Amino acid sequence: MRDEQVALDITQDSMLKLAEKYGSKPANELPMLFQRILQNTIRDHCRRQKVRSRWVSLLSSLVPQHEENEYEPLDTLQDESNKTQGLAPDASYEQSQVIALIENALSNLPPRQREAFLLRYWEDMDTAQTAAIMGCTEGSVKTHCSRAAHALAEVLRKKGVHLS
Repeated sequence: MRDEQVALDITQDSMLKLAEKYGSKPANELPMLFQRILQNTIRDHCRRQKVRSRWVSLLSSLVPQHEENEYEPLDTLQDESNKTQGLAPDASYEQSQVIALIENALSNLPPRQREAFLLRYWEDMDTAQTAAIMGCTEGSVKTHCSRAAHALAEVLRKKGVHLS
């Protein structure tokens, strides 16, 4: 991890998982368990970042960046005023078409997939927080998010919008 804060967060999450799930194990087993938990937590973080980066880069390309205005690219779907600001008419039209496509694809997802996807990637919640809100397991959240991301990517691909 290059970001020290992220590394510390991952380490802390791993330690909490170790304490919650394996607190009753013998002390000599804990180092190996911690190493495995840490590796899995790092993998989970990297996977989440990869998926989030794809959506952020796609949505970033839909909105012109102004250095004086900081914004979160994932908020662009909720802010209609950003759609055409400062764009040439053809680019504005193309952008509005892609945003409409994404909004439509999101609305056509099954409710649980849409909820999991929005909580994880729009609200930037972790799997445990999302599971608590949705009243399901973390595994279920991961499944819903994966299916939603694949369904959205497929809709975009079929319409000629490719995620890089």
